[in-house]
Amino acid sequence: MLHPKKNIMPIPVNTPLLAGNELKYLTECVNTGWISSDGPYVARFEEEFSKYCDRNFGIAVSNGSAALDIALKALDIKAGDEVIMPTFTIISPAQSVTTLGATPVLVDSDPLTWNMDVNLVEAKISACTKAIIVVHIYGIPVDMDPIIALAKKYQLKVVEDAAQMHGQTYKGKPCGSFGDISTFSFYANKNITSGEGGMVLTDDKALAERCKKLRNLCFEPHQPRFVHHEIGWNYRISNLQAALGVAQLEQIEDFLKIKRHIGAFYQEKLAFLKDKGYQLPVSSTDAAENLYWVFGIVAPSPSEKEALVKHLSEQQIGTRPFFWAMHEQPVFLKQGLFQDDQYPVAENLARCGFYIPSGLGTSREQLEKVVYQIEQYFA
Repeated sequence: MLHPKKNIMPIPVNTPLLAGNELKYLTECVNTGWISSDGPYVARFEEEFSKYCDRNFGIAVSNGSAALDIALKALDIKAGDEVIMPTFTIISPAQSVTTLGATPVLVDSDPLTWNMDVNLVEAKISACTKAIIVVHIYGIPVDMDPIIALAKKYQLKVVEDAAQMHGQTYKGKPCGSFGDISTFSFYANKNITSGEGGMVLTDDKALAERCKKLRNLCFEPHQPRFVHHEIGWNYRISNLQAALGVAQLEQIEDFLKIKRHIGAFYQEKLAFLKDKGYQLPVSSTDAAENLYWVFGIVAPSPSEKEALVKHLSEQQIGTRPFFWAMHEQPVFLKQGLFQDDQYPVAENLARCGFYIPSGLGTSREQLEKVVYQIEQYFA
């Protein structure tokens, strides 16, 4: 194993890999002057990514949160509606729901996969429920079959947040191909990145047209240019970002191999942590092999997590805490939401979970240093 003194450079928790046609396509954008949202790479990215995910229509947007805003409004989620979603996730889905005046109804996590516990969803359905937001967490997909069955039984819409799941499948079908509408993020730490950027996918042509309109300030196609009949957003993506996305998508199969190689390396080298009360990611379920978008670790207690994270930080090794659960977010508590909610699995994940460097550009030498320093901590 590598001695730490041979590598004293900081190791970020994520390093993107830009080794394909990124520079070529960006240079073409600059040379042709097509840098705005009207450039040809936008339509190309939409077409190629939607095809990759087995969807009929793609609407490229400025980021993953924008994709959620558009998806929910396109589905006519409004004040008085309830939307079921996991409590353990990034704030974006809950923010999108509350911004529309609707109410998030939360579900605790499965302790093994860290995803929303699908067995708890039906009990949360009420007469006000209009949709279920599914968020695939950290590399393992949510069990979609029960969700789709519930949606059909109760006539609910399904929004599939696949922001972290580029290239993952559920029972052989691409993540992002389920439900009424799905969303992706192309932030710098994703398997495909355009720096920022996002995508809405659907098989419904009318829904796709609605999303395109909402993305572009709700300009009316048959009205004077600056006359608006409803409120939308300027959530357009630039041709520059889309060009990056196209170049990244060309390399997706290589990226997936790298991610799974990193995950397998850590699973082997860090297996000793299980004997010390730590939890490593599940390597597979009946529906999928872990994609290891990130490599998460759950410590036995918050204090043990903080001590290990502190040690790694002192060795210039980056880490990132797990999501903080929605029912404990101060911004929502101030709004009077989730006042008596308790979700023990999600609370434990939020307090004890963190992830270590596993970006596509992370070198073998850096991975070995991470393992070495974790071993040193326990030695």
